[in-house]
Amino acid sequence: MKRDTLTRVLDAQKAKQPFVLAINLKTHEQVELTAKLSGQEDWMMAEVHEAIRSDKSRTKTAPDGTPWFFNVFNPPLRLVIIGAVHIAQPLARMGVDAGYDVTVVDPRESFASPDRFPDVTLRSEWPDEALENIAPDARTAIVTLTHDPKLDDPALLVALRSPAFYIGALGSKKTQNARQERLSEAGFSESERARISGPVGLDIGAKSPAEIAISILAEITQTLRRGHP
Repeated sequence: MKRDTLTRVLDAQKAKQPFVLAINLKTHEQVELTAKLSGQEDWMMAEVHEAIRSDKSRTKTAPDGTPWFFNVFNPPLRLVIIGAVHIAQPLARMGVDAGYDVTVVDPRESFASPDRFPDVTLRSEWPDEALENIAPDARTAIVTLTHDPKLDDPALLVALRSPAFYIGALGSKKTQNARQERLSEAGFSESERARISGPVGLDIGAKSPAEIAISILAEITQTLRRGHP
């Protein structure tokens, strides 16, 4: 890889932006691509989006028969957990093991303590302020766990305006319905509100905090790899 290309890859990583280097395997021509780039052929941009989504480099034959290799450089996966509750502890540990850069947000510092959450980033700002500073991108999953509208709702207001690939909210169907009404009153459309997975997690009959955490991370993984259902 050329030095100037490596510099742009590192710059994209620092900015938390995906970057794809397309290489013509016959001529060795290199094309630097991002998901937001315009002016490239449709088939090439389709491969860029698929490489970014699948997090996997790939070889594709162009319409003219030329083989191309799409080398994807994705920013790190991030998991932001709103609420330092019991479920957040196993979810944070599992998130780290799954390769996520995990942040736990809770203004209640007695809950969000290093003793309860070792090896993860802790933020004590109000959830909306914390998320604004974190700046969720398309490689970010956000989960609200507090059951408290004063904490969860401000986070969801920011999350829904972000490109986060997953937004989940803990709570019963009754809680979800009330939340949906509040978000509707806040101006979010039905399609925008449909981005929220709630009740959060896959329906596996989970009972304990660890089992619920498994169901949440499973749904996050499913959304990451297969898209929002």
